[in-house]
Amino acid sequence: MKLTTTTLSLSAAAAAAALAVVASIAGAAGPPAEPNIVTLNQVAAGYRGIWYFNQPSGDQYVYKYSGGFATYPQQQSPIAIYAGEVNKTFFVYGGSLSNSPESGKPELLHMVSYYDHKTGMVPKPTLLLNKHTDDAHDNPLLSIDEDGYLWVFSNAHGTSRPSYVHRSRKPYDIRDFELIRTTNFSYGHIWRQPGKGFTFLHTLYENGGRSLYLSLSSPDGRQWEKPVLLSRFHLGHYQVTTQERTSAGQGGDRIASAFDMHPNPVGLNERTNIYYMETRDRGKTWKNARGETLQMPLRDANNPALVHDYLSEGLKVYLKEVAFGRDGHPVILYLTSKGYNSGPANGVRKWYTARWTGSEWQIRHFADSDHNYDHGGLWIEPDGAWRIVAPTEPGPQPYTTGGDMVMWLSRDQGATWNKIRQLTHSKLGNHTYAKKPVNAHPDFYALWADGDTLKPSNSNIYFTNKEGSAVWMLPEKMTADFERPRRVE
Repeated sequence: MKLTTTTLSLSAAAAAAALAVVASIAGAAGPPAEPNIVTLNQVAAGYRGIWYFNQPSGDQYVYKYSGGFATYPQQQSPIAIYAGEVNKTFFVYGGSLSNSPESGKPELLHMVSYYDHKTGMVPKPTLLLNKHTDDAHDNPLLSIDEDGYLWVFSNAHGTSRPSYVHRSRKPYDIRDFELIRTTNFSYGHIWRQPGKGFTFLHTLYENGGRSLYLSLSSPDGRQWEKPVLLSRFHLGHYQVTTQERTSAGQGGDRIASAFDMHPNPVGLNERTNIYYMETRDRGKTWKNARGETLQMPLRDANNPALVHDYLSEGLKVYLKEVAFGRDGHPVILYLTSKGYNSGPANGVRKWYTARWTGSEWQIRHFADSDHNYDHGGLWIEPDGAWRIVAPTEPGPQPYTTGGDMVMWLSRDQGATWNKIRQLTHSKLGNHTYAKKPVNAHPDFYALWADGDTLKPSNSNIYFTNKEGSAVWMLPEKMTADFERPRRVE
């Protein structure tokens, strides 16, 4: 069965993207008999992000977290990649036809597009598939192989829905994808090593919690090995990961994970502690920052991968980013809080960097914030500068998710920070989840979305340049095939 490419209006009913439910989830190695049954390959008429909430709080802040979540969450990556061969930044995001209450429950659409650095324009995005949920945890990931083919990994939040892997039929083309694999994974991190295939770090929901796993693919990405358990103690983990890049911008052999733990029996909302591990041989061996080999899988909270014990301090940890410094040492960006719920009762949320010096983890306070899910990215640049884009200003809806985006700069490895500029001055809704493209081009340096945090709303998508001198909004409605993003004054 082959679906033709059609233009899909953003005001059309969600039923226009109807899909069949895949019967078998876990362990499927290949596509179903009719692979396009979950592949739409339709052209959407503009850029609109998904609005999402989690856990109503029953108070004036309404939710534990909420808002425009097109680029959510932080514990899966990457979603954007600069391809120098064609001078384009490709990206994926969680879209929606409509977030208005009158249209019914929104459905999460996996969207694919690019920014053309030569023309300064974007095409109408491709609607790859409809996830038949409003859960932004199911948002997609992006990879590009050495031959230029785009790979989209579609997450699932737990085991109630399938996950998918798609590949473009042509190099650097967003219009036609084939389904490669139907399976199940959550919180994926997909890293490509030329000539070797994918190294895929992800989470499986099992035994009442979240376990960290590793899956390896064949060089062509079509065959996959059985997942190998990396870590599971207490009720599991969230992780952020990174891959060291070669001088040519290719994915290197070194891949790192920074992760927390969900203590038993309280679990998810009491996430705490920080751990670090890395591999240089596609997961055959894992080491801590000191270079000591870890005994895998990790089964005990007190293990040599521990960076800092926040459990004993009674603090929650919200991981944001892990990156390699110019000296090759890892740096972890995170936030601590006294409680999981929104509002001022738990005090100021504090941002920190933890940097491995070669002999110890050096922890430094970076900034303050007003919500646990204020998410930003960390860029460590070739000249040694550290740059952070994060919603550290409260925005129009204080003590809720996000705020106004700010660009920060440090030239002494996080000892001191300068506030370069405030990027947004929103009057309607908060901005959050700034994401970093792989091999980020100076003209397209961070990507995020906005939205009302107190009620369902439309959500626009934005990007900024390396200097933070301007912010652009992707066109919500398009009449031409290509249009320029609108500069936000």
